[in-house]
Amino acid sequence: MSKFTSRELRARRHRRLRGQLSGTPERPRLNVFRSGLNIYAQVIDDLAGHTLVSASTIDTELRGSLGEQRKLEQAHSVGKAVAERARAAGITKVVFDRGGYKYHGRVKAVAEGAREGGLEF
Repeated sequence: MSKFTSRELRARRHRRLRGQLSGTPERPRLNVFRSGLNIYAQVIDDLAGHTLVSASTIDTELRGSLGEQRKLEQAHSVGKAVAERARAAGITKVVFDRGGYKYHGRVKAVAEGAREGGLEF
């Protein structure tokens, strides 16, 4: 039996990743967090400590358009939405922070949606 829960192990992986990743004003960090039901993406300037733009499945603007989509399709839509908002804020290049999750499934769908929306990483 493991000493740590899967949530604690993910947090450890994320801390390890964050030692290597940092968002700057020129190239902010695109962070992804997923819960069992929702997915959240935000573009962060780590030097200033501010979230520049964000999108999630609980946004009122997105919730209506998500409708009966599967979670994977919802994640793709969130990626596109955060990319559109970032481009509107003048951001085209980001550093992708998978948040300690595997680059698979919903996390990968957010990344692909963001790329389709025009973000480079």
